[in-house]
Amino acid sequence: MHDHHDHKELLSKVKSEIPDDEILCDLADLYKIFGDTTRIKIMYALFEEEMCVCAIADLLNMTQSAISHQLKTLKDADLVGNRREGKTVYYYLKDDHVRSIIAQGFEHLTED
Repeated sequence: MHDHHDHKELLSKVKSEIPDDEILCDLADLYKIFGDTTRIKIMYALFEEEMCVCAIADLLNMTQSAISHQLKTLKDADLVGNRREGKTVYYYLKDDHVRSIIAQGFEHLTED
């Protein structure tokens, strides 16, 4: 025997709070970018210090072209910014939101 009760009020409240599909799709896409170990390593490195491509490549023991490719993805998603100093381009985490996403994910994994 199923206890069927009225959800109208609950559903109406929840529906009014849920963002448009377009926003939710963008949010899902944002989290997909965090779903790559190399990108996470790059962001973690930039969490500590702004760095150039060759330094990141050395740190992660990868080619500069592989790092550049991932940095472009991060930059296109507005997670990483860059600045030029002479011939060198330095990359950095775009803002405190990115820091907090990484930090909160790490805290979630390491809490008892």
